[in-house]
Amino acid sequence: MQNMYRLFFKAFSNTTRLRIVGLLRKKPFTVNELCNKTGFEQSRVSHNLRCLEHCGFVHMTRNGSFRTYHLDKETIAPILDLLEKHMKKYRKKLERCEVLRK
Repeated sequence: MQNMYRLFFKAFSNTTRLRIVGLLRKKPFTVNELCNKTGFEQSRVSHNLRCLEHCGFVHMTRNGSFRTYHLDKETIAPILDLLEKHMKKYRKKLERCEVLRK
């Protein structure tokens, strides 16, 4: 089970995926819209969306030739909301943690 925790949090530790997830928390986006918002190249966004989709964190819907990506609102969104609440509560302790800062 430890390996699953590691993999779960590894998906969010990548700065590109974290930025994409942050945007998708607000609303669904196409790849092009995500590229415009982040400034990342299309291949970088697509590669990381594929990872997030394979993990089940993000879902894709087709609208003609467009693919729209949205965050899994049923499971991932509540987890992120809870993590954000935790980070706000323990922000100072997290920032002062010598182990995490190394």
